[in-house]
Order: sequence, then structure tokens, then C-alpha cells
Amino acid sequence: MTGKDKLQLALAHKEGPIPLDIGATAVTGMHCTVVQAMREYFELENRPVKVHDPYQMLGLIEDDLMDVLGIDVIGIIPRNTMFGFPIEAWKEWNTPWNQTVLVPGGFTVDQNGKGVYIYPQGDVHAPPSGHMPWGSWYFDAVIRQPSINEDELDPRDNLEEYTDVSNEELAYYRRACEQAEKRGKGIVINIGWTSLGDISQIPGPALKHPKGIRDITEWYISTVTRQDYIHEMFVRQTETALRNLKKLHASVGNIPDAVYVCGTDFGTQVSQFCSRETFENLYAPYYRTINRWIHEHTSWKTFKHSCGAIFPLLDSLIAAGFDILNPVQCSAEGMDPELLKDTYGKDLVFWGGAADTQQTLPFGTLDEVRTETKKRLEIFSRDGGYVFNTVHNVQAGTPVENLSAMLDELRKFNEGR
Repeated sequence: MTGKDKLQLALAHKEGPIPLDIGATAVTGMHCTVVQAMREYFELENRPVKVHDPYQMLGLIEDDLMDVLGIDVIGIIPRNTMFGFPIEAWKEWNTPWNQTVLVPGGFTVDQNGKGVYIYPQGDVHAPPSGHMPWGSWYFDAVIRQPSINEDELDPRDNLEEYTDVSNEELAYYRRACEQAEKRGKGIVINIGWTSLGDISQIPGPALKHPKGIRDITEWYISTVTRQDYIHEMFVRQTETALRNLKKLHASVGNIPDAVYVCGTDFGTQVSQFCSRETFENLYAPYYRTINRWIHEHTSWKTFKHSCGAIFPLLDSLIAAGFDILNPVQCSAEGMDPELLKDTYGKDLVFWGGAADTQQTLPFGTLDEVRTETKKRLEIFSRDGGYVFNTVHNVQAGTPVENLSAMLDELRKFNEGR
């Protein structure tokens, strides 16, 4: 059975071998340090890891490691990074933790006593848009909030990065899909046009001089105090998204099995960022429009990422047309695996939810990793509808022995299925 067969069974809520995803999206990958450690652990060719996502310093899972791990899903990543430069023309960079990696050619940084700063679109004449403090493993967005004049606020200023897809981008997606299709694996296509209020995008890390509401705190305030502004912004963004989706589908057809629609987080560790009423009023109408178009015109399943305690919002996410929930943060308040599967297992494909990347995987014993992984597999695999992945990205410093134990439990579970 191919990886694509496994994924399609899972997406159809049919039982079978559980498909494995590591690295198909920006929320199901591995930090570059872990990718290197895994390559060493499995005695693969010693070469620098490619960092395709500098924002989170995620390492590319290349074909040899993908095959060793038994990965079933390939991700079609966007052509540009979060900082606005193309993922191409690789060059070496020595990280603050002394790892030599490959980064895209537009990756341009400066460093001083406060850490490493990265520039939008690689332009050193613009203010830096990302900051990696010394001792950190990732970049944080630099807040560059212009002065706010309520009388002059224009929702279009928050849409500068959401433009019509270019022919060059469409050709990139088409080539990537055609190449991935030959591998016999499931395919997730990642796009950015449909990310309504994604907090990683709000500061405009790809923009040289962002305008509008770009401070994270100010954005959350605006979801209460400036809802008219956000509605107009989402209306325009959705119109652009539908144009782009139409062009994308005309270019790649039904090669992808799923599409990453949005990564906006609605949950904290213990609660939600907004009430269900606010979700229904502010976000749901646009999600419904986007998901309806996808379901009416393609065979793609729609992928929604949201961390945290979002159980009270799951009915609304389902009604808005989402097929897939990730990362399934079982450690958050109210996110009990049994409750999730019993209540929503017929409506949602759970993509993630295996070993916890905050505690168990990085800090647990081998027995703790194995026990948690086995239990999650037993729960989420019932009646299909499960794609195996950790709870969000594998963090820097995670022991490879723990990762190997987790994957070993998946292999044992799949034997004979």
C-alpha cells in the first residue's frame, strides 16, 4: 500500500495502516537540529540540513531521511519563506549554536549584542523583520507598528501581502505537484492566501514597511473594538483567495489530497482567544465561503491548524467546512483524546495528537514516550480518520532516541493492518 493509499483511507475515515507525516507543513515538521541528529542516528550522508522555514528554523526532510522514517505524506511548500524571499539558491550559514545549515539565497542577517536580525525580502535597507535572541532556536517577528490614526485606518493596508497569485508561482506549484505525484505519497499543498488573522502573518514579516494593524496586542484588541475593519479586510482577502484557488486548481488539478487552509490559533493552554460568538461572527462566514468553494470544485480536504484548548469551537469549525484538525493538543484544557474521538471522530480527521512535543517527547523517558504514543494510536485510529504526527513541530533538543521509540510504536501498530 502506497503512502497516498494510506492517506486517502484516513481522509475517508476508513481503517487501515496509519499514515505518517513529518515535514509536510510548517506545523508538522522538525527543527533543523533534530533533522541533523536524525540523519546522524540513521547514518545517512553527512551534509548540511536545508532550512526551508527560517522563521521556525525547520529542516527539510529530504528523500533519503523520508524513506528511512517511512513518511507517507509530502508537502508542497510555498515558493517564498515567511520573510518574503524565494526558497532557492541555497547557501551556507553557521547558526548561533554552531550548526552549519543551508539557507535560501535571500536569507540576509545581521547580528549584534541582542542576537541575530533577519531582513524582509533580504533587503538590508529595510528595518529587520525577525529577531533571534542569543540562546534561542527560532526567529520572533519584530513588531513594526506604524502610528495608528483611527480616521485613516484602511483595511487594505493589512492586505499588502495577499495578492493575486503570479504565473511564476502557479508554474512552481504545478512542477512541485507533478514531481511529488511520482513518489506515490499523499500530498498536502500549502498556500498563504487563506490565512485569516494568522498571528504569525499579522506583523508582516515579509514586508519592508508594513502598514495597518501590525502589533499582535493591537490585533487582538481589534477583534473586539474594530470588527468592521476586520470584516472588510476578510471580505477582500477572501475575494483574492477565491481567485487564487480557482487558478491554482486549474494548474494542479486534484493531485493534492489536502490543502492547508489556515493556521490561525484560537486556543491557549487553558482557554480560547475568542468566544464562540466572536468566532461565528468574525471568522466563520469567510471560512465557510473558502471551504465551500474547495469542496464544490476540488477533491481536496481542508486542513485547519489551531493549537490550544479549542474543544468549545470544534462544532463551529466543522460547520465552517473543515475536514482536518491539527495539531490536536491533547495537553490543553478539555482536549482529552477519548472525548475528542468519541465526539468528533466522524466529522474530523485528527492530524497529529501523538507524542506531546512540550513535555513527553523532549523530556520523557523511552517508556513514557512509548506508552503515550501507543495509547494515542489506539484511540485516534478507531474507525479511521487519523494521520500520525506529533503535537506540532518537533522542538530543538528533542532526543533522537525518543523520536525513534515513537516511530517504532507506529511501525508495530501498523503491522498487519
